[in-house]
Amino acid sequence: MSRIRAPWWKVVLLLMALGLGGSFLPITVPAQDTDNQLRPPNIGQDNNAEMWRAIRQGIQGKVSIPDKKAGVLVQSEGEEWRSIRNGPVSNYGVWLILGTIAVLALFFTARGRIRIENGRTGRTILRFASFERFIHWTVAVSFILLALTGLNLLYGRYVVKPWMGADTFAMVTLAGKFVHNYIGLLFILGLTIMFLIWIRQNVPTRIDLIWLAKGGGMFKRGVHPPARKFNAGQKIVFAAVIIGGALLSYSGLNLMFPFTLETTVQDMQQTQLLHAIGALALTAVIIAHIYIGTIGMEGAIDAMWSGRVEENWAREHHNLWFKELDTQTETQETTNDPNARGTPAE
Repeated sequence: MSRIRAPWWKVVLLLMALGLGGSFLPITVPAQDTDNQLRPPNIGQDNNAEMWRAIRQGIQGKVSIPDKKAGVLVQSEGEEWRSIRNGPVSNYGVWLILGTIAVLALFFTARGRIRIENGRTGRTILRFASFERFIHWTVAVSFILLALTGLNLLYGRYVVKPWMGADTFAMVTLAGKFVHNYIGLLFILGLTIMFLIWIRQNVPTRIDLIWLAKGGGMFKRGVHPPARKFNAGQKIVFAAVIIGGALLSYSGLNLMFPFTLETTVQDMQQTQLLHAIGALALTAVIIAHIYIGTIGMEGAIDAMWSGRVEENWAREHHNLWFKELDTQTETQETTNDPNARGTPAE
């Protein structure tokens, strides 16, 4: 038995030889498998591209919270809204406001103040009652506050913030937001009452065409086209205020109470743009209205300040209305005293 046993060290050498020899044996591996091992995994790349493409397109996913609009991760239309608001709307808005002021300044330089040509007689007639003036000033003051706070939201960052400072500007803008919201409700109420009390007298007639054809007598001295209580120019302002105010009221309420109706985010963005454009246009109209009612025409401010206007002012600018009042006065005098003769208030 001892003869067939090999020494232990020979067994170890034999095993080592077999191990080293096996390490040099060629191992055949398909080239395709080697390439796959060296190439980084691409599992999910196509799916990720499709996912981000869908997110970029604004496709809405599913969320568990009540606000289903949160399912849209990227609202691409928001960038388009921002570029329009900060681009064409704000740029053209500046040109519109400044252009209106420049045109009025040039007109005042060339024409001067429209005077009462026949001078003041010292006699006045009632044009607007106290309630009418109260409604007018309610709408006027509320609109001015709305315009100032709204313009601050659009241009304050560029005009007000540099000299006021970031902290003060933030406080003023926040306060202006509350003023804008609450005064807006007062504006809507006043606008509704104004429409009800003046709509009948602001219906267009053929006489308004004559007034417009003669430019309202504002470009040439001595020209006084016929007009009743409200001339064509005032009717245009009234229509602009009512229509523009209604547009601003509707869009403003939608912005104050967003998504109360079945609207999308895109609808709200379009509503905001419509609100800004309408506000800028109406602001330009009101600037022209303020001009003609103050420095542009002598005696015009008295109509809304005291409610009474100079007789010659009424005769020159609203001759048909003045004749109606004169006729009513004669009729009243004749009724009170059959022997009395009516005379014009001159």
